[in-house]
Amino acid sequence: MHKPFRTAYVTFETVSTPPLSVAGKFRVPVIEHCPPGGALAVVICHGSDGVDGRGDFHATALNAAGIATLEIDMWAARGTARGAAARPGSPIETIPDAFAALRFLTGQPEIDPRRIGIMGFSWGGVVTLLSATHRHADILSEGGPVFAAHSAFYPVCWAYARVPALALTDLTGAPILIQTGDADTYDAPDGGERLLALLRESGATNVDGFTYRGAGHGFDRDLPEQTIVDPFAHEGRGGPVLMAFDAEAAEAARAENRRFFLEVFARV
Repeated sequence: MHKPFRTAYVTFETVSTPPLSVAGKFRVPVIEHCPPGGALAVVICHGSDGVDGRGDFHATALNAAGIATLEIDMWAARGTARGAAARPGSPIETIPDAFAALRFLTGQPEIDPRRIGIMGFSWGGVVTLLSATHRHADILSEGGPVFAAHSAFYPVCWAYARVPALALTDLTGAPILIQTGDADTYDAPDGGERLLALLRESGATNVDGFTYRGAGHGFDRDLPEQTIVDPFAHEGRGGPVLMAFDAEAAEAARAENRRFFLEVFARV
């Protein structure tokens, strides 16, 4: 890391009945080394398998660029086991966790509250995109800052045009980056391009994306290959999904994610 960082394990309440406490891993520059106005920050949201190393993979690159990170554990608060069969019923249930993390960060003296972004993988990618809609941001931000940038990794691209609750028709206008692989069996090979076209057709202008050839779901997950069965795979027909690490795609996506946040935050 170019600047001294510290790591803290934190908890904060999320909107729920009854209230729940969400835990997170907070990496932040020590306050003496923060820039005037505070450090940049990114909330990291895991996928269905829980916190599994992908967050650390990207946090390392962000921290090296001076960006604080807060990776949250949406499962532990609910006593939820890992995997698709045991996760909550919908990513919508966990969007409040992301905004609770945002509120936590805005209260930290090291952080610039105007320059906080969000990123996530699969389930967390869905949370990342939905947090860019007015219907969630206007309520859950409670009158405070909203996310300044949204970076989604393989966020089940087919669903937004077909599931009304997941519609992306009321975006806040904050920049969005979507990164996918053309071998991801949640989607068609051009799923990422279809989603970008859908967003642009609906009037979104600050959206961009990359599709990595030969990369599948979880291509930045540096763990042994794993096949899962998920009801949302294969464009909603359900079925097996191979998760396999692709080192080349992972490095490219990590670099693009870091570039995206630095570029967006420089304009805020």
